[in-house]
Amino acid sequence: MNRTLGLGGAVTVGLGAMVGAGVFAVWSPAAGAAGDAWLWALLVAGVVAWCNATSSAALAATHPSSGGTYVYGRERLGPFWGYLAGWAFVLGKTASCAAMAMVVGSYLLPGSERSVAALAVVTVTALNVLGVQRSLAATRVILTLVVLVLLAVVLAGWWPGTVGAQAGTDAVSTGGGAPGWPGLLEGAGLFFFAFAGYARITTLGEEVRDPARVIPRAVLLSLGVVLVLYLAVGGTVLGTLGPQGAAASGAPVVDTAVLVWGGQEWVWVVRVAAGLAALGALLNLVLGISRTVLAMARDGHLPSRLTALSARGQVPRAAEVAVGAVVLLVVLSVDLRGAIGFSSFGVLLYYAVANASALTLPAPARPSSAVPVLGLVGCLVLAFSLPLDSVLAGAVLVGLGLVAYPITRARRTRRARG
Repeated sequence: MNRTLGLGGAVTVGLGAMVGAGVFAVWSPAAGAAGDAWLWALLVAGVVAWCNATSSAALAATHPSSGGTYVYGRERLGPFWGYLAGWAFVLGKTASCAAMAMVVGSYLLPGSERSVAALAVVTVTALNVLGVQRSLAATRVILTLVVLVLLAVVLAGWWPGTVGAQAGTDAVSTGGGAPGWPGLLEGAGLFFFAFAGYARITTLGEEVRDPARVIPRAVLLSLGVVLVLYLAVGGTVLGTLGPQGAAASGAPVVDTAVLVWGGQEWVWVVRVAAGLAALGALLNLVLGISRTVLAMARDGHLPSRLTALSARGQVPRAAEVAVGAVVLLVVLSVDLRGAIGFSSFGVLLYYAVANASALTLPAPARPSSAVPVLGLVGCLVLAFSLPLDSVLAGAVLVGLGLVAYPITRARRTRRARG
């Protein structure tokens, strides 16, 4: 595969994957769970994400190949743990892809969500098949528009005399009031959904120039920018609506814009930005999942046809098309109301394996041992603090994958002998 991405491109991929539909949708369920402790819940999610990013960056520098934690778990802990990480990632992110596609439809054309979602899946799959650089160009455009709209809401919200500026100090200052640890941790687990995406950089290990230097910097830079942006947006949304108002809102950023902009006239801009953000997240999600599918197919856990690369751009077109087809099937046939919780469950398990893998790195390459330990514990605690239905659904589907592991391992053994 061609190494065409530098630091700027890798950071853009990470930002495009994180600054997606989550920043428009996560405030309502997370505020409903965490209540007045929403700020602490956001910070807990950010700390866990930072630990995961630090561990992932160290691992990517040591193992700069496509596949992310699937490769790290396999190389550092053994084939089973790599398989577990890959399976959890593919399951969680496939559900997330479908959720992102439905968000595109619900914001851009309410009433025809499923049709628009299907069109979105086909479009982003085509972009990814054309190559990473063309996908990156689309990501840059979407990311710029989304960030500008969010900044416009934030600046208006904190401008002297606006509703947000008047309510913001009081709402943020109540962040120390806790609804109890279960609610705070559940809120943090839901907030984590909005952070997930920085690992997309590590799954592009074979397409980044000088990966040992670029990948760690890109992961930490993109996460730092997103954390600052989320604190600003969260302070505006929760400061304007209050935790209870945000929890009751179906579109908290839109409702905030109505108040801070003084009416409905320009709210369509927020709706378009939310749809584009979800589209950008979907584009990068399909890109990342296809690289994990490629790595798993190379190891015999998925059909060997998925290892095919295009002759010109060395793009894994078979994996791209397969992922797009599965996401399209899910969008057309499944109710995804619990997709966010299930996606968080799968991705947190994925990062738990990443942190465990980082603990096995030799001292010069390993971050301080406290970082992967905190990340490992944090991932497991947040995963099992999510709503019960999400935990049960995630556990069942992950369990089915583990049942299939001996079969795929035997097939891999036969292939190696043959």
